Amino acid sequence: MDTAKLRDRIRGFLADHEGEADTGRAEFLGARFDAGLAWVHFPAGLGGMGAARDLQAVVEHEFAGTPQPDPGLQGVGLGMAAPTILAFGTDEQRRRFLRPLWTGEEIWCQLFSEPGAGSDLASLATRAVRDGDAWVVDGQKVWTSGAHHARWGILVARTDPDVPKHRGLTYFVCDMRAVGIEVRPLRQITGEAEFNEVFLTGVRIPDGLRLGEVGDGWRVTQTTLMNERVALGGEPVEPGGGPLAPVLSSWRARPELRTHDLHRRLLALWVEAEATRVATVRLQEQLAAGAPGPEGSAIKLAFSRLNQELSGLDVELDREDGLRYDDWTFRRSQDLDIFGREAGYRYLRARGNSIEGGTSEILRNIVAERVLGLPPEPRTDKDVAWKELPR
Repeated sequence: MDTAKLRDRIRGFLADHEGEADTGRAEFLGARFDAGLAWVHFPAGLGGMGAARDLQAVVEHEFAGTPQPDPGLQGVGLGMAAPTILAFGTDEQRRRFLRPLWTGEEIWCQLFSEPGAGSDLASLATRAVRDGDAWVVDGQKVWTSGAHHARWGILVARTDPDVPKHRGLTYFVCDMRAVGIEVRPLRQITGEAEFNEVFLTGVRIPDGLRLGEVGDGWRVTQTTLMNERVALGGEPVEPGGGPLAPVLSSWRARPELRTHDLHRRLLALWVEAEATRVATVRLQEQLAAGAPGPEGSAIKLAFSRLNQELSGLDVELDREDGLRYDDWTFRRSQDLDIFGREAGYRYLRARGNSIEGGTSEILRNIVAERVLGLPPEPRTDKDVAWKELPR
């Protein structure tokens, strides 16, 4: 399908559903999904029409001003679960999960990291033991964003401790309402609790909720992680947009605070932001041709540092006002509206950018080895059974 035909199809859809956008967000998004206008590169019947991935930009432009998925609540589902289910799910799983994921009727979370397995995710210890046509899961997950309002979770667990750590993992969809799941909030520096620790005790997961083959969980996980890094740092923005926008606004509003040093820093960050933006455009072009690769790690790495530097400069520009952050009360976060908040909040929240979605240290290793082709670090545990590794 070419661009003109796609625009005609979208405009016909909007004409047929004129006025419906105000009657219900989920209903409008559901109709958009059924028309193949959710993710146009997905197969027909699953929210798409099997079109080229780069046509998604046309869709987003034409649907501007209409009800949209909530990137805060639905971020894990849209950016991580959906592409993984598409790649590894059965036809039944795709039909069951993708539509309510898109409409926001079912929220997702990611059950990956553990107290002893964050950067080295493959060393995770949560166990899943086969029991007939189900699996019994026991373990603890941590840093689980949105678990307090999630309906489903994407879960990686160890199903074979007798093989090296990367080979004994299996990937599941976990019902967050199942018996044996306990969600406890973790308070952040901002006072919010975006994420949680999750305890799984004797949780039964039907084998029909397994994604991919038994023992092939690491390969499935890589699909999720690569898409996560693109979702965190790879969203295209306009020149001067994204985290740069509030800093430029502060600069223009407070000319009396400008100094030569701050001007020099702003120009340097502008150049860095533009380089990151152009690299992101290139990444989106690569995505149009296939699945995300290790380049997404470089984009996320650049975004993390850039956002932290920009939020720090914004606090300096606002002087004493930049240090003000009044709401320290413990509260459950319902969304991730970061850029729309005050400078003090954005400065504090940005500290997490270099940890979430893969630490900057791990991402540098990925870029060095898989993008630049440098020699890998020595790994003495590569061929050792997981159960024999020290913990």
